[in-house]
Amino acid sequence: MIYNPVNECMERTARKNLQLANLKNLVETLYQWVPFYRKKMDQLGVKSSNLNSITDIEKLPFTTKDDLRDLYPHGLLACPRDRIVEVHMSSGTTGKPVVDEYTQKDIDIWRESMARTMAGGGCTKDDIVQNCYGYGLFTGGMGAHYGAMTIGAEVLPMSSGNTDRQLMVMEDFGSTMLCCTPSYALYMTEEAAAAGIDLQKLPIRKGCFGAEPWSENMRKEIEKRYGMKAYDIYGLTEIIGPGVAFECEAQDGLHINEDLFFPEIIDPKTGKPLPLGEK
Repeated sequence: MIYNPVNECMERTARKNLQLANLKNLVETLYQWVPFYRKKMDQLGVKSSNLNSITDIEKLPFTTKDDLRDLYPHGLLACPRDRIVEVHMSSGTTGKPVVDEYTQKDIDIWRESMARTMAGGGCTKDDIVQNCYGYGLFTGGMGAHYGAMTIGAEVLPMSSGNTDRQLMVMEDFGSTMLCCTPSYALYMTEEAAAAGIDLQKLPIRKGCFGAEPWSENMRKEIEKRYGMKAYDIYGLTEIIGPGVAFECEAQDGLHINEDLFFPEIIDPKTGKPLPLGEK
């Protein structure tokens, strides 16, 4: 299901023009507000005026994971601090965490991208969404919450864990859509079987799963045990959280929200961008 036909079905040339305009605006903002990027761009002799097509993104400097850690917590902040309304970050298990600092506009973009993601999985205003992604500094819980609310669905903000309670709420509130990691979705089926709960008799018929790698076999097992359609969603703390890309009912690969995010695929051996195939 398409949430925003105007932007999601944008004509190719118009989309490329929008991507270029967004890129130029981003480069101008980073040059003005972030000394780290201003120094790198000056070293490369790059400014927004040098960008004439979206493929000119290859002229810009890379940002590495080490950069994100080294500049913790506010080294990449690209606006006055008083404009920040929400903060999320990665777990930091391998070093300093990656920080997301959101302005209200960032939150609006996140709501939009996650509404498209949830709609791709069949979410409508008539759904009761059981959100078992973790709430807090992790982006998953609030991302799914914002998306479902933007669509107008009823949200059960369960967060992760406490599986007995999850199953009780799923039964008592008639949840129709599940959001969590695929491994937790399978764990819930084992606990449901132990408790004598037949998930296929419940109204839950669709789910958006992500935040960890999963296989096609896991998808089939989830769909079999719940009697639902299971959709893959993708995002990462380094950008915005979930909402970068998602599956639709065809379940044949991920759709990138291309008016909001532009993928640059890099050959790890050469450091050069690979051509993007277009269907």
